[in-house]
Amino acid sequence: MNTLMHTDLQLEGLESKYVGKVRDVYRLKNNLLVMVASDRLSAFDVVMPRGIPYKGQILNQIATQMLNATSDIVPNWLVATPDPNVSVGEACQPFPVEMVIRGYLSGHAARVYKSGLRTLCGVTMPEGMIENDKFPSPIITPATKAEEGHDEDISKEEIIAQNIISEDDYLQLEKYTHLLFERGTALAQAQGLILVDTKYEFGKTAAGKIVLIDEVHTPDSSRYFYEAAYAECQARQEPQKQLSKEFVRQWLIANDFQGLEGQKVPEMNDEKILSISERYIELFEKITGTGFIKADLTNLHERIQTNVQEFLSKH
Repeated sequence: MNTLMHTDLQLEGLESKYVGKVRDVYRLKNNLLVMVASDRLSAFDVVMPRGIPYKGQILNQIATQMLNATSDIVPNWLVATPDPNVSVGEACQPFPVEMVIRGYLSGHAARVYKSGLRTLCGVTMPEGMIENDKFPSPIITPATKAEEGHDEDISKEEIIAQNIISEDDYLQLEKYTHLLFERGTALAQAQGLILVDTKYEFGKTAAGKIVLIDEVHTPDSSRYFYEAAYAECQARQEPQKQLSKEFVRQWLIANDFQGLEGQKVPEMNDEKILSISERYIELFEKITGTGFIKADLTNLHERIQTNVQEFLSKH
């Protein structure tokens, strides 16, 4: 199973390279960023030893489609996608906070709620909820972006008080986050899905404009439920079938791994790797409403190098 675990692009005018948990980002002199979505799988802020076939292509192509589907309400960084795994866009200064928005009591919020707490990132959650219940209205629960290790919950008040983001900029990010979640909810609903929660990342261009960056409404950044089964599952207090990375997290938790010190990553055999790949393909087809076309993996590194080089030579 050929997967993209690392990249080493040779690009003219390269200023820097940043390797994230999932993406490799190349910054060029002409104010362009080349972002490669790898097949690395990250859970509990730990990168798993083995990659997932087609995962990078899936994330990149969903993000591209979603950036295009929201560009009328929020400007974004994207210029082109010269390869199934690659996006090229305008370089900007990222805000050091992820804007997490939740429509339902799921995932991290549900774990916090089960611990007995009723406040998350300064936001009060109602009493009497059960896991996966819908919030009266979506809540924003920001997180600081960690270079290494775990992202940390933070409140709007702390962000502004510590001048991590100015109040004016934060209010704009908040507004954009609600608009994007509203649009994402409608796009998901059209495909028979519920957008449960997601995160958005923003940056500021050299000209001072706030733009949407990174992935949007992908299975790595979002959680989806099937709309048709939702009410019945809640009534029976059964787990929702999820189209997100949560199924990976649940498998890891069941195998005694939550990214804590001293814990060992359980081994994923070929069967497990393929089943995760199939779930990612399922999400792609469900959320986009189109069939997934598998890119040729024969010469993965050469393909990416050639496609990016050809694009840059014309721009």
